[in-house]
Amino acid sequence: MSTAQLVVQHLPYLRRYARALTGSQVAGDAYVAATLETLVNEPETLGRSTNVKADLFRVFTRIWNSLSVNGHSEQVQHDLPAEVRLGQITPLPRQAFLLSCLEGFSEEDAGVILDVDVAKVRDLVDEAGRELAADMATEILIIEDEPLIAMDLEALVEGLGHNVIGVARTRTEAIKIASEGNRPGLILADIQLADGSSGLDAVNDLLKTFEVPVIFITAYPERFLTGERPEPAFLIAKPFQPANVSAVISQALFFQQSARRREARSA
Repeated sequence: MSTAQLVVQHLPYLRRYARALTGSQVAGDAYVAATLETLVNEPETLGRSTNVKADLFRVFTRIWNSLSVNGHSEQVQHDLPAEVRLGQITPLPRQAFLLSCLEGFSEEDAGVILDVDVAKVRDLVDEAGRELAADMATEILIIEDEPLIAMDLEALVEGLGHNVIGVARTRTEAIKIASEGNRPGLILADIQLADGSSGLDAVNDLLKTFEVPVIFITAYPERFLTGERPEPAFLIAKPFQPANVSAVISQALFFQQSARRREARSA
């Protein structure tokens, strides 16, 4: 397989990572496009290791961290609002957390991507977990038709300090739970549901009356990362690892809180 073919093979996962890092499909894809432009102009940037995927993510990371707004601040200004200080101190830990927990890179590969050693990767992941877990407990609606998976998700999110307001197996059940006054702060949704209905349709119905972050869970993530349609900002592949779910929940709530702060300042 050629290098170009390998890049194409890994591109959906780079787009997922970029989206989780930026909190936006448009912004994430812009960084991915810049990465591809760099590869065209500097093809030697690939092939520095035997892992093309890690090389691809390393090039993306170089571009992302080259912008001061995304980078790590060595000196935090304590007179700034808390949300601004958070933005200053968390980018690198957040990258390590996503690379390890969402994208499944080994500590060694994550170190190559971030240009740090394994011990530093571990420290960054621990730091991100502590920071992103703070003050983010919320009500969660689970839309999942497989009982064992639903039970695993329920136990996982409750272990993170969240409260599950209901588990829906179908589109109708999801709408019923939300209509009973149980407004979630986050939705975890499978794509294919028990009665043949769609988790996408259920979520679209719910978002007509309120706005919350949504994390889709599917066995076929590549079908929803084609660039040909509006795509989920947060996507987890089945079978999932608990750390993956934890990482994405933290990211989704982080971006929601950041957006609300921006709205409050502009009001």
